[in-house]
Amino acid sequence: MFLHIGGDVVIPMKNVIAILDIESSTISKDTRDFLKTAEEEGFVTAITDDLPRSFIITEVDKKSRIYLSPISSVTLQKRSGSMNVMYTL
Repeated sequence: MFLHIGGDVVIPMKNVIAILDIESSTISKDTRDFLKTAEEEGFVTAITDDLPRSFIITEVDKKSRIYLSPISSVTLQKRSGSMNVMYTL
């Protein structure tokens, strides 16, 4: 199965590690540092020039790649068919 993440980019679902909302996750300094380091090391790919709404962490052949997507993380998770089920206690 494949996931369309914006623009003309489609990635295999088996390579997706995480789909994260960029606004809420970059509140953490650790996440900002992670993304900054990944960008400096050339692991980040911007899908379009639009403001990113989410980022997707992938791995292929033990190499990481982070995609900045203009599509919301909720929409991407729905497209992937892997919405987490909410559990009640």
